[in-house]
Amino acid sequence: MNIQLLKKDEKTDKICFLIKGSSDFFINTLRRMIIEEVPTLAIEDVEFKDNSSALYDEMIALRLGLLPIKTDLKSYELPNECKCKGAGCSQCQLKLTLSSSTAGLVYAEEIKSTDPKCTVIYQKTPIVKLLKGQSIELIAIAKLGQGKEHMKWSPACVYYKACPIIEISKEAEGFEEVVKICPQNVFQFKEGKLIINKENHTNCHLCNACVDFSEELIKVGDNETDFIMTIESYGQLGFKEIINAALERFDKKLEEFQELIK
Repeated sequence: MNIQLLKKDEKTDKICFLIKGSSDFFINTLRRMIIEEVPTLAIEDVEFKDNSSALYDEMIALRLGLLPIKTDLKSYELPNECKCKGAGCSQCQLKLTLSSSTAGLVYAEEIKSTDPKCTVIYQKTPIVKLLKGQSIELIAIAKLGQGKEHMKWSPACVYYKACPIIEISKEAEGFEEVVKICPQNVFQFKEGKLIINKENHTNCHLCNACVDFSEELIKVGDNETDFIMTIESYGQLGFKEIINAALERFDKKLEEFQELIK
């Protein structure tokens, strides 16, 4: 297996890479491991001390639960794997507080965390709007969880596609039209010939617009061993942490399966 980085955008927390010499079974397993098994912190319990805003406690708690929280996997354990067996301790729970009585929007940046390494990522997320004389005060408990329990614990949106195989016929006509038809700029017309734009080759999403124009001109197919995977992180973990954690979870499941077979 060979892995090649295609794109990495730090602003949008998006990474795209090419995996060669694999199978769709493994790629889809990796995708599911990331979405369902990689643990992150998310608010699970909220205790309201005061809430005179227009929103019910339940609505505010729902908003809080969907806030991505920076996660330190070295410091926290899943409740069922923690020494306290889920009873609740500093190794499987994170305490956060929110207190405001200022009229206007209350933003996520006002949420205080007891662990400076684990804070709300998107600070300008609005929580509730307070009018004059209204206030809110609460204590929230964030727990380490997995996407298979609830998507608020999922670290990223992950998807993949087969690497496209494109064949161009030398005898067909209408080369220049194909360049205009392709929505991903996969082709270019150079020195009187239609060729593949190497920089955009992997952008092909197999829409077959070029094939519909002329089946004799171009043939497009799927590569059964090469795949393009894209990971869009929600911010709780870095790309390297996400992939390493997914592989660790996969290895652990294989070990458990091996023991069951024995």
